[in-house]
Order: sequence, then structure tokens, then C-alpha cells
Amino acid sequence: MPQPHYDELEVRDPAVRERAQFGRLQEVVTGALAAPGWARQLSGIDPRTIDSRAALSQLPILRKSDLAALQKLELPFGGLNVVAPGRFRRLFMSPGPIFEPQQSGEDVWGSARALFAAGFRAGDVVHNAFSYHLTPGGFIMEHGLHAIGCAVIPGGTGAIDQQLEAIARYSPTGYVGTPDFLKMLLDGAEKSGAGASFKRALVSGAALPATLRQELIERGVEVLQCYAIAEVGVIAYERPGCHGMIVNETLIVEIVRPGSGEPVAEGDVGEIVVTSLNADFPMIRLATGDLTAAIAGAATAGAAITGASPCGRTNLCIKGWLGRADQSTKIKGLFVHPAQVADVARRHPELGRVRLCVTRAGETDIMTLVAECAAPQARLSEAVAATLQSVTKLKGAVHLVAPGSLPDDGKVIADDRQS
Repeated sequence: MPQPHYDELEVRDPAVRERAQFGRLQEVVTGALAAPGWARQLSGIDPRTIDSRAALSQLPILRKSDLAALQKLELPFGGLNVVAPGRFRRLFMSPGPIFEPQQSGEDVWGSARALFAAGFRAGDVVHNAFSYHLTPGGFIMEHGLHAIGCAVIPGGTGAIDQQLEAIARYSPTGYVGTPDFLKMLLDGAEKSGAGASFKRALVSGAALPATLRQELIERGVEVLQCYAIAEVGVIAYERPGCHGMIVNETLIVEIVRPGSGEPVAEGDVGEIVVTSLNADFPMIRLATGDLTAAIAGAATAGAAITGASPCGRTNLCIKGWLGRADQSTKIKGLFVHPAQVADVARRHPELGRVRLCVTRAGETDIMTLVAECAAPQARLSEAVAATLQSVTKLKGAVHLVAPGSLPDDGKVIADDRQS
């Protein structure tokens, strides 16, 4: 029978996975404290105490959106690299700009298991349409393909006519790249009369609407997608016949309330926070700015387990990308951030889910904090309003509602002003 999984790590008992990952994390954090950036970020932290998700959730968040500013202050990586730049294999510059290194080793971005799940096998010829210019996208996939044993056509993102000629000569059965570029290549091949040889694809980097996925399938290409970022590689990936994305084995993923580092309730929408186990360039509680939610039937954000995925994999399963967590909004000339809204809620533990709603009356901005509360005490609204003004420096109303009244969509600030 064909091998159903890339390796046994994908089907191990969740408790075994947790012990192995947190044992490794303690080693990574110990090494990271030698880097000046991590020494500042994790000041006062004893690595030996980081032995569970509860302990991990107490560490400070590092926001991906802050990396560019940190790197300007301390070239080139903000002091987050454990080894010197000259020890890395490649040095990249992604849009932002954000600078990332590639460490030594095979499949260092963890793309091989995503590619394997998508049907790629040794001996396949694969067209790689991710960029090879300064950014790591092309290399992230190429390293995984090489680990599997595939030959790679380094197509990149431009020169469609040349790419079509290479496709016609080499007849690749696989494609990796963005879904819209795959459609462009299929359209070009069809127009030329040569057709395209693609049978399977792993796409990322752009939205894959259901209509586009269906069109690609109808044109003979089985399409799956993965979620990846330059700093850590592939975070999660789809599998045939399964809903959602399974988290990669090289990472610890948390789902937290936007604007805070606190884990959401099981199944709630929250921000993806990822911790890599890369000793040379670790990322510890990196907040990606993207929203998702755990799916029941697999390991959850709190590491509970309610049954393996239908494919047999036992890691956390997420719904994929559900939007952006960074909802910072300018109100009356001042920016209000999700972290400030989370701070207000934190100071009043009797509150549940909260949302700051911004509207306009005439030419005046109006903000109202809608907060769930099971048993509101007298004058709680006034106390919360005072906290809201203290934190944001803006006056706002407070409206208390019953638990379950607010939608579970990860939205902390809702800007309903008409432009």
C-alpha cells in the first residue's frame, strides 16, 4: 500500500508530541537568550519553566508587524539571530522590508510533509512558480521537493512565455505557486494548443476561492493549499478528504485573543501565534496577524484531543486563514489598537467577549464598547467606560450584553463608519 503519511511524527499520540516539543523548546529558549534581541524580549524568563502551553502563554508576544522596526534598530535581524549572518546559507529580504535567513539542513521550512500530503512523490517533475528573487518563497518549496526526491523547474514569477516553453518540454505533473498564476499558465497553455501536464498542485500566497478551486479541478489539477510565512515556513496544510489545515510538526501553534497573548476558548476565532523550534533563528510566540480557529475532532489550541483527523494525523487542525487580526483604527485623530481593547477587558474580569464598535453621527466619530457579561453589577458600565477612556484617551459608551451575543469572528474593533 502507498505510504499514507510523510513520517510517524504525524500520527503520534498528542501527549507524546507535547512532551517532545516542549523539551525541545526549553533547549531553543536557552540558546536564544544568547542573542541580544531575545535576551531583551525574554528578560527574566527561566527556560526550564516553559514546559507546557500554559507556561508558554505567559511569555511576551513578538509581533510580525514589529519586525521591520526592530531590524532597523539592530541590523540585520533585530538581534534575534543566535548565529552570525555569515553562518546562514541564504539571506533574504521580503516585502516590508523584513530580513530573514536560511539555516543549514534539509527541508528547513517544513514544506515536505505538506507536499507529500498533496500527492507529490519521488521522481515527480514539479514547476515552481514562487519567487526566487530575494524572498524565500521559491526556496521554501524547492527544499521540500528535493527532500521528497522531486526534480524542480525554477520558474519564478515572470516570463510566462518562457515558463510555458519549459512546461511543454519537461511535462511537469506538479505545480507549486499561487493559484491565480496556475490559472494563467493553464490559460496560456490552452491558448498555445500545447495544453498543460499538471495533475496536482500545492498553492499558497494568495486566496483560493471555492470557484477557482473548482475550475482548476475541472481542468484536471487536484489543488490543495498551505499556509506559510517567511519567518518559519509552512505552518499548516490541507490533506485530501479532510476539512481544514493540519499544523506542521516543527511548530507550536497557539490561537489567542487579538491584541493579547491569551488563548481563546476552544473553537473560537483568534490570532495565530507560532513558535518555531529552530535553534539558529528561533521565533518564540510570533503573532502573525492572521486569524483562524481550531476545528473540533483534532488537537485543539489547548492541546486537548477529541479524536484524530480522518486522515489519521493527530496534530492541531485549524480552519485556515479567516482574515486579519490587526484591526487598528483611527478615531477622532487617535489610533486605537486591539491590544488596548484587550487591556480594558483584562481590567474587568467579569467581562467576556468584547468588541469596540465605531460609527459616525454627522461628522463626529462615536465609539461604543459592546461587552458580554453574565451578571453585571451596579455601575459596571460606568467603571468600564472610565477604563476605556483611561486606556484609549477617548470617551466611549459601554453596552453590556448577554454571553453569546457577539459573533465569534475574531473581530475586536468593528469600524462601521461609512466612507
